[in-house]
Amino acid sequence: MRKILTSICLCFLFCTTAMGMEVPQGVKNFINAEFPETNFRFDGAIILPDNTMYLPVFPAKSENPEDGLAIKSTYPNNMTLKQKPDMLILNNNFVLLKVVNINGKKTVINLMDPPDELQSGLLPQDILLPKGLVIPESLKGIIGDIDVQIAEDTGLRINNSRNKGKKLTIPVESLNGKTFYVSSGVNKNIQVIQTDAKNPEYSLEQNNVINDMKAYNNEFLLVTYFDSTTMNVISLMDEKVIKEVNFEICPEQIIIDKENKIAYITSGSNSSIYVLSLETMTLKKQLKVNGMCEKFTLSQDGTKMFYVDRNTNNIWAIELDNNYLLKNIGSFPNVSKIAYENGKIYVISRTKNRVAIVDYETLGFLSELEVCEKPVDLYTHNGDLFILGAQENLVEVLNTKDDVITDKLFLNTNAFATNITPIENSNLIMVTNALSGLYSVIDTDLKEIIKTSPIDVPVRTIVVTDRVKTIK
Repeated sequence: MRKILTSICLCFLFCTTAMGMEVPQGVKNFINAEFPETNFRFDGAIILPDNTMYLPVFPAKSENPEDGLAIKSTYPNNMTLKQKPDMLILNNNFVLLKVVNINGKKTVINLMDPPDELQSGLLPQDILLPKGLVIPESLKGIIGDIDVQIAEDTGLRINNSRNKGKKLTIPVESLNGKTFYVSSGVNKNIQVIQTDAKNPEYSLEQNNVINDMKAYNNEFLLVTYFDSTTMNVISLMDEKVIKEVNFEICPEQIIIDKENKIAYITSGSNSSIYVLSLETMTLKKQLKVNGMCEKFTLSQDGTKMFYVDRNTNNIWAIELDNNYLLKNIGSFPNVSKIAYENGKIYVISRTKNRVAIVDYETLGFLSELEVCEKPVDLYTHNGDLFILGAQENLVEVLNTKDDVITDKLFLNTNAFATNITPIENSNLIMVTNALSGLYSVIDTDLKEIIKTSPIDVPVRTIVVTDRVKTIK
């Protein structure tokens, strides 16, 4: 249900932002608590009682913090709203930019390396900007269709780029000579990081916020976006979009079937799964399915796909070796991920802290086990199921033959872990999260954490490929 609401909010946000969106009531309440007489103008501008003006930057992807709105960060650092910082970011990704006067010129803070929440946001498109306002070159992405002057140097330049020292990290052997392509989920660009470094070497500029991306054959990136009906195919050799694949509705999740040289792309709003030939990068088939598919997964043997209907919580299987036959598995609340192993379906619930086990052939309910708190991802390997728990940054290993927990691996990170990413042609998996600047590498045979390394960007999605020699 939360996924549905988030999607609706995102659609509403971008549609209304284009016409000039009213500041959300929660943000109004947050500001009014400190400045009760604030004027929230019809066009989106925020004017404090002393006539200090803030420009609202609406996020590409809004969050709904469970504990209410709070300040995530400010510039200058560690300021309160009462102190009227030049920039304030709330924990729902909403940004406030103060209009300042530098040498008689009205402008806003000019950051060399603006935070992701700011770079990927957008000003209300009907906002009436102060006469003569100049927007820094580094923030031109927030302008949209507004007619406003842009300047590379507004007179207030703050270099907040991270320290890019030459000290290298030492990756595990299987990561030597590889490259990370990282999406944060709020920034429009793909950060490119070599595995012996923690900082991005450079980024690949995108026009929209990235939803999902997958690599194929160490040659191509397939990328979908939150606000685009196009999936881009990026050649890693020349780092250009070489193909745009158009859909009726925004494509979402991508699954690669290397054996059959096929990609499956979901479009939940269209109740469809599309089949794309990876040899020609063209759509070959549209599979109409039941409901709005999410939590999409392909079994390791390549014979079945599973998804959840976000409207009903029903889980469906698609038998790829049986003319795409649909099979209803049953309804399960708050599904985080689905896995298939040893003829059994494993379903984790983030809120219930449970894994449900169902026999695939009979659809009989076999058992339900208590697992780590807030389970968010699953990975199967040689009969073992690796369960990632976000609350305690814990990976539990479940033996699918006996359905018992055999190992507990505690991650050396301090934030919610979010994803398991397998490293191709190895027995290793990576565990990343969207907050902590660390990732962990786990040997699935030894069932041990063999390395925890720094990474200087938040990770929503990470793709690992062999290092590609680019054409310059």
